[in-house]
Amino acid sequence: MPAKNVNELIAWLKANPNQASAGVTAVGQRLVAAFFQKETGVHFALVPYRGLAPARQDLMAGQIDLLIDTVESLPVIRGGSVRAYAVTSEERIAAAPDIPTLAEMGLPAASWTAWCGIFAPKGTPKEIVSKLNAAAVEALADPAVRTRLVDLGYEIFPRDRQTPEALGALVKADAERTWPIIKATGIKPE
Repeated sequence: MPAKNVNELIAWLKANPNQASAGVTAVGQRLVAAFFQKETGVHFALVPYRGLAPARQDLMAGQIDLLIDTVESLPVIRGGSVRAYAVTSEERIAAAPDIPTLAEMGLPAASWTAWCGIFAPKGTPKEIVSKLNAAAVEALADPAVRTRLVDLGYEIFPRDRQTPEALGALVKADAERTWPIIKATGIKPE
């Protein structure tokens, strides 16, 4: 891919519609691709992979042009084998502060942040939910855990967002934002 930044990438994709391919391995990556294509008006093929390792290999071998990847690829990026155009999170990630966000590049609607949560079956007693939450909050406060997660490229939500209520609000907001694009693109759950 000749583009050196997001703006050049968009220009190349517009000048070469449907000529590029992007590897995806999960629904979240398909959503990022859909948001990006909708926001920029570009079109490229999505190539499904069963895992990121084979997708990264094909990217480095020139079999695909783009890869919507995770922070686990930072060593490959730092090694110079591939170029990172942007991160999809709302803010730059601590593990790669030199990589701009899509929002910084003028594409806030294309931003998407992957997150992790702990879920229990519906009807789980509140005291059990509280104990699970307290254990998770305690683990996230541990300096060794925090350092390891940041080293892996993960961001840790502030303490006020580490509650069952905040997780519920996040799930609801993400569902409201993504449902229209899921319906429009026909993305199926995996």
